[in-house]
Amino acid sequence: MKRKGFTTRSLNVPYPKNDPHHALQIPMYGAQAFEFDSAEQIAANFRGEYAAHVYSRSSNPTVEYFELKLRELTSAWTALALSSGMAAITDTMLAIAKSGDNIIAGNNLFGHTLALFKQTLPDLGIEVRFSSLKSSGEIRRLADENTRAIFFETVTNPQLEIHDIGMIVEAARHLGVLVVADSTLTPPNVFSGAESGIHIEVMSTTKYISGGGTSFGGAILDYGNYDWSRNPAVAVYEPRFGRNAFIARLRKNIYRNTGGSMTAQTALSQIHGLDLLDIRVERCYQNCMHLGRFMEEQPAITQVGYPGLPGSPYHARANKYFRGIPGTIMTFDLENEESCYSFMNKLKIIRRATNLNDNKTLVIHPWSTIYAEFSADERMAMGIRPTMLRLSVGIEDPEDLAEDISSALE
Repeated sequence: MKRKGFTTRSLNVPYPKNDPHHALQIPMYGAQAFEFDSAEQIAANFRGEYAAHVYSRSSNPTVEYFELKLRELTSAWTALALSSGMAAITDTMLAIAKSGDNIIAGNNLFGHTLALFKQTLPDLGIEVRFSSLKSSGEIRRLADENTRAIFFETVTNPQLEIHDIGMIVEAARHLGVLVVADSTLTPPNVFSGAESGIHIEVMSTTKYISGGGTSFGGAILDYGNYDWSRNPAVAVYEPRFGRNAFIARLRKNIYRNTGGSMTAQTALSQIHGLDLLDIRVERCYQNCMHLGRFMEEQPAITQVGYPGLPGSPYHARANKYFRGIPGTIMTFDLENEESCYSFMNKLKIIRRATNLNDNKTLVIHPWSTIYAEFSADERMAMGIRPTMLRLSVGIEDPEDLAEDISSALE
């Protein structure tokens, strides 16, 4: 039977339990604690013999349904919802690596991820070895017996580079280490971690999935395709939990103890966001293509970056890995930093803000904001230029966005 479309599947994921009132939307369970029928039953739950919600910091019915929808839509083995994308990355790293271990990571990472890898993890004894990830030889040279994972972003932000995912997956297979991908810029309607051979996928659900910048959230997806006995930090859980060893380490240790859980209110908002995700992404993508063609014709714009455009060096990989829709973030360059500030200050429709994938189109100057704490040499080495602006394209009418850009360029 033909597989149903993304939106159809999202709207028809069954509830974990039947709702007594047959509500068409999952209720929002704001309760912090849940009662048991007997002392024996709650004791059995704490022994792991009776599955039920106990306390919403650990699990919650509304959050559970959001996780279930993510699993159904991504073909993940397990899913865990968290308070933010940074929480998803942090908990994953702490679950798979201990002091003395190392991670190989792409060197053009989002600013706050880069800060986590350069500042926080080393303080915990976890080394991060940065790489361009352009060849398997380079990856193998950086790896040793203490390497636990290769981490990369499916599309880098704001450089908009696309790695050869197939090569990275094969290099990791040869080394016997995990592949962890941050897919924030390529939501599950355009990217399949399962088909790409990814082991663990992390994402900020604040972006595409929240549906218009309505809530903070993050997610960890485990595709159940890694032998956890090969990871020293997780191996102790493997004899009892098998394919669930990673999620068991998270729920029984890292996630539970660090307290980065998603709220029921957030989960409800993001459930609604998932249902409209495909529609919103398609509209944003069409706007990107319209604006890309428009901006390529503007003399004041010195270059335009978007892997969806045929002239991008990453266009072929965008088609191969993301159905031709490599997110809806664009960059463009003006003459100098002063021109960027002047342009931003003249905008009437496009908002000056730092989020991504709001329904509204947003613009930011990465050099002076997200990457401000890094030196000029570090920023240039990462492809962050003082002349570059990042545009998160929303769902407005494309002609209105083009007119706003045109007026601001004058």
